[in-house]
Amino acid sequence: MSQYKWNEEAEKQWNERSSGWNSKSMEMWNSGSRKDIAPFFAKYVKANRTVCDLGCGDGVGSLKLTELGYSVVGIDVSEEMIDKAKQINSGNTAQFLKGDISSLPFENDSFDAILAINSLEWTEHPLHVMKEIQRIVKPGGNACIGILGPTAGPRINSFRRLYNEKVICNTMMPWELEILAIENGWEKVDSFGVYKQGVNQIPIGSLSFELRQSLSFMWVFMLKNNKAHF
Repeated sequence: MSQYKWNEEAEKQWNERSSGWNSKSMEMWNSGSRKDIAPFFAKYVKANRTVCDLGCGDGVGSLKLTELGYSVVGIDVSEEMIDKAKQINSGNTAQFLKGDISSLPFENDSFDAILAINSLEWTEHPLHVMKEIQRIVKPGGNACIGILGPTAGPRINSFRRLYNEKVICNTMMPWELEILAIENGWEKVDSFGVYKQGVNQIPIGSLSFELRQSLSFMWVFMLKNNKAHF
């Protein structure tokens, strides 16, 4: 049996998905599940700051941040996604490169903040990625991380792990990411949930925090890097 190579398998699968993803990405950021992320980001990260978009995909999130005045560098494992990101951002200053967010090609303290939407759970070792994020973000800087919630649908991408097979998706619940972050040098500043249309008919605000997370389609965190200044 050949050795499983996560990078190669992840790039292959995301290259294959790039066209279909690109066709719906703009809608998600303009009016769908990601429409509130850029405004949420701007509440805590001042304009003109340097931001790394981790798992940038086709670059629509990077586009939204550059429109708000940020200096953005996007990185993604898929060459096809990077090509689309460069096309979408051809009229601005955003830069893009192909790479694994588990091994970031940046110096320590290179960025004021990072954006990672639905990318952390698509890594082989999420904890290692959290440590890499902490390394490249300045002390006191921010990490805006969004992961799929419990109602995001069947996790067909991670199901085969139950057969002890290697997969490119690490299913993670919002409360698990929160604990992982806090135990590894991050402070939770704020968060919000994104819900499916049917759930929005429920008075979400009257529910406990745990129930709100349990009903979420996606949960978005704003974290602060508490590493020490050297």
